[in-house]
Amino acid sequence: MFIDSHCHLDRLKLEEFDHNLDNVIDAALAEKVDTLLCVSVTLQDFPAMAEQTAKYDNVWITCGAHPLNQDDEIDPEQLKGLATHPRVIAIGETGLDYFYAPETKPVQLDSFRKHIRVANQLNKPLIIHTRDAQEDTLAILRAEQAENVGGILHCFTESWEMAEQAIAMGFYISFSGIVTFKNAAALREVAKKVPADRFLIETDAPYLAPVPHRGKQNQPAYVVEVAKHLASIRGTSVAEIAKQSSENFHRLFPQTAPVSL
Repeated sequence: MFIDSHCHLDRLKLEEFDHNLDNVIDAALAEKVDTLLCVSVTLQDFPAMAEQTAKYDNVWITCGAHPLNQDDEIDPEQLKGLATHPRVIAIGETGLDYFYAPETKPVQLDSFRKHIRVANQLNKPLIIHTRDAQEDTLAILRAEQAENVGGILHCFTESWEMAEQAIAMGFYISFSGIVTFKNAAALREVAKKVPADRFLIETDAPYLAPVPHRGKQNQPAYVVEVAKHLASIRGTSVAEIAKQSSENFHRLFPQTAPVSL
């Protein structure tokens, strides 16, 4: 079985699925993708996302505001209150993105710090978005003692040096469809080096559909393609990638693990 460790079900264009999220979930299950983590990108949209996914026992959620969604200043008490929802297992996604919006750096830094503090207060792992902000991301994770909760550097596209330092702080490295792209040779080298007990797979659906689905809307079922490419990169089987990435996810989020009989 596979786990999509990062998707945005509330951002899917459901007209491609007969306007029914059930069909997205069923398509995933048909590919043996049995667990999904639906990731929040704004606090304003969190209640609707939580309601939309509430009936699916195999869908867990996070609470947070993407670094590019900073129209309103983050209220830590609001974040903390929303994140006590029983299906919320992580805080985020949060982090820094200097590629698209370097001019909002002060706001992003403030928001990032607040998310980490709430994560520490609630003892919930972090979902980290980082792009062109390696030094600041690592510095803030250290300064705010993010190692106390750990988490995921999602849709990883940075250097092995960053991955190594994040892993030392208790973080997992998650690979998306980008690892299947022709121009991602450097990322594939990173994917070879990440320890077996520290990698995850994701879609980031509806974005970044992997080869051979590039140009289409991404969906959780396509995480299998990420697993196939990682198996090739790492010289192992798809079954082993599925097994190891699922074990890693359940280690980070033990409440999601199947109940042993």
